Amino acid sequence: MLEKYLSFLVCPVTRSALRLHKISVETKMFSSGEKEIISEGILYADKDWFYPVIDGVPRLLIESFLDHEEFLKANLSDHVNRKEYLLQNYSEIIQHAVKKNSKTKKSFEMEWGLFNYDEDKTWELQGEELLARFLKETDETIESLRDNLIFDAGCGNGQLNQYIARCGAVVVGMDLSRSIERAFLNNKEENAFFLQGDVQFPPLQFEKFDIVHSSGVLICTNNSELTFSRLGPCVQRNGKLSVWLYHPRKNFVHNSFNFLRNYTSKLPIKVQYYLYLFTLFPASYIIKKIKGNRQNAREMMIAIMDWFSPEFRWEHTPQEATTWFTKRNFRDVKVTTTDTFGFNIIGKK
Repeated sequence: MLEKYLSFLVCPVTRSALRLHKISVETKMFSSGEKEIISEGILYADKDWFYPVIDGVPRLLIESFLDHEEFLKANLSDHVNRKEYLLQNYSEIIQHAVKKNSKTKKSFEMEWGLFNYDEDKTWELQGEELLARFLKETDETIESLRDNLIFDAGCGNGQLNQYIARCGAVVVGMDLSRSIERAFLNNKEENAFFLQGDVQFPPLQFEKFDIVHSSGVLICTNNSELTFSRLGPCVQRNGKLSVWLYHPRKNFVHNSFNFLRNYTSKLPIKVQYYLYLFTLFPASYIIKKIKGNRQNAREMMIAIMDWFSPEFRWEHTPQEATTWFTKRNFRDVKVTTTDTFGFNIIGKK
């Protein structure tokens, strides 16, 4: 991480500022030139909580002290006492975070682990096409993005963020799984900052961002509207909140697949992968090729994993989503895009 972005971060539990203890630094080449980054460190909250920085990425999940225990053991002399204190005094919120995030982290780590940054498209889009879709969804232009501070809540492979950064914006990309490591590794833009975090406990300052965008993420959490309510405070006054959601479909195959995933998504993630690879993938590949779809085999498998492997997959109508905005006093609420599977909706604070 670049140290200049430390001021954006807060403890996701206490909402206090974080102070950085550097363990190691290294240089990383960006399009703007070579910069010093914090490759390893520990972030301390004002009270009790602590979070590692590993491989250049701040790990700001509530359960990060458990996920990265070996690193903390090696770099924090009083690790055992700190860990036990958290487990004794914050057991309820820790158990909640571990339970709701465990399967989702594994699902998206597997999904984006398949992605080839040199060859694959993201949802059939690449490069400037990703940016064009983002601009349409958020009702923005390249010019209007300049000097904006943007929060991409659930950035996936992080490719879009680089194109947003090239428009002159600063963009914070956050994802739940360790796929964020590859997003950071492949990033070439100084204005794109990546961290690991939970959209229901965003470790970022409130009322800070001009645009908060969350594409296909709320519907993969345990409660879409709850997650929406946790992202809203990050938007500054007159800022914009933008979310992409699945909508219900009157389609037999679609609904049959949703029924099927209610059972298969409960299987271990590696079992799911091979199950889909040898059952759904062959038929999907043939049908898509007949229809002229240009996805390669990896992209098709990513799409299958994205549909079937997440623990949660909710669908909502535009009318339902509109109430989320209006209940929280957002104005100028409107649907900006609609496609086969879902829609994007925005509102101003």
